[in-house]
Amino acid sequence: MCYSLVLAVTWFGQEHRFYGLNWNYLTILGFLGNAVFSTRFLVQWIASEKKGKSVIPVSFWYWSIAGSIIMCAYWIMERSPVGILAYLPNSFIYMRNLHLIKKHTLAAAPSTQVPNKEI
Repeated sequence: MCYSLVLAVTWFGQEHRFYGLNWNYLTILGFLGNAVFSTRFLVQWIASEKKGKSVIPVSFWYWSIAGSIIMCAYWIMERSPVGILAYLPNSFIYMRNLHLIKKHTLAAAPSTQVPNKEI
């Protein structure tokens, strides 16, 4: 068991060429980040089609945060300042959108408190 784990980790960390392209753990991480980040557009499209108008569901922002964090990690490991700066601030903006949605939802919810009536 231990030998197969060492072999898998060793193979995973090495560069492999396929169709002239390098494939390693960073490549896989980059693809994963792109897939997660792109899922947000699929979620938004499906929600808009269901409503018949353009909408942005809350899950769009969660997919955005996850994808941005993964992509930022990828660019940090690649040591690319362009990629890092492209994805680093995004999560804060997406979290702010979630905060504003929550704030608006709480403000729009009817109060469940019974008014205090004095006799």
